Amino acid sequence: MEHLSSLTDWSPDVLNEVLTLAATLKADPEAYADAAARKVLFMIFEKPSLRTRVSFETGIVRMGGHAINYDVTTSPLGAGKESLPDTIKVVSRYADLIVARLFKHADLTEMIANTGVPVINGLTDYSHPCQIMADLLTIREHKGDLKGKTLCFLGDGFNNVTHSLLHGCAMMGMNIRVGCPKGEEYEPLPDVLAQAKALAAVHGTEVVVTDFAFGAADGADVVYTDSWMSYHIDPKDLDARVAKFMPFQVTNSIMNTAAPGAIFMNCLPAARGYEQTAEVIDGPQSVVFDQAENRMHAQNAVMLRLLSKSRT
Repeated sequence: MEHLSSLTDWSPDVLNEVLTLAATLKADPEAYADAAARKVLFMIFEKPSLRTRVSFETGIVRMGGHAINYDVTTSPLGAGKESLPDTIKVVSRYADLIVARLFKHADLTEMIANTGVPVINGLTDYSHPCQIMADLLTIREHKGDLKGKTLCFLGDGFNNVTHSLLHGCAMMGMNIRVGCPKGEEYEPLPDVLAQAKALAAVHGTEVVVTDFAFGAADGADVVYTDSWMSYHIDPKDLDARVAKFMPFQVTNSIMNTAAPGAIFMNCLPAARGYEQTAEVIDGPQSVVFDQAENRMHAQNAVMLRLLSKSRT
């Protein structure tokens, strides 16, 4: 049985196959109107969600299935009256797929160890593979073949989106440059960097971490940023983080440093005047709402892949 806890669960060939399926699903959704008929998706959310919840729930319904949203805050699990393994063992007897948006990646690993059905990572503190599936689909739509393209990420290198971007870009033969402040609390995890560099070596592409924002953006095909205040960050730290990250704000000057025709991406939610200026996110190079839409198409392809493998 397959799961999706990290993009590295799959080979580059499988990742390409799923991206191609996602594009097909988007182009002809009616052809897949019964692809998940009578299938049930069980969704566990510990964190607030807009795109993850709505895209998964809408996606499974459009393919003929049904979604159950399980609010941890009002559940026996959240109240500490039932263990995580017991919860997942029970749910596996009812549902066909589980998607989980959690604080701790270790909890997702525990789910997978106790499940009887495929589990999808809807976000953890370590990775966000479904977001990057949508991102890669969006880049393919706007820039063509992914191989040889360069993505620049500016901002907080120590987060789940950056980690999954490192994996995904390296797997697809893309160059990736992460522009972030120096320090282990701002830079990607060493093990993620090592994995990305090993994957990139197969394609002869580069994985770079730098504290020079304009150098990271120079000639890039894609400029990407994310919130400086992830859900786990204490709001009291806002002023200190703004001071630390402001040199990495995506501005028109940064976009002008990138390649002609470069696109701007943000996985949302976005704070104008912080990780990017309003002129950038609301400007002609921004594809942030294409990214948001593509969450559903990419995840539909993920679900169909995992459902097909759960039957074998």
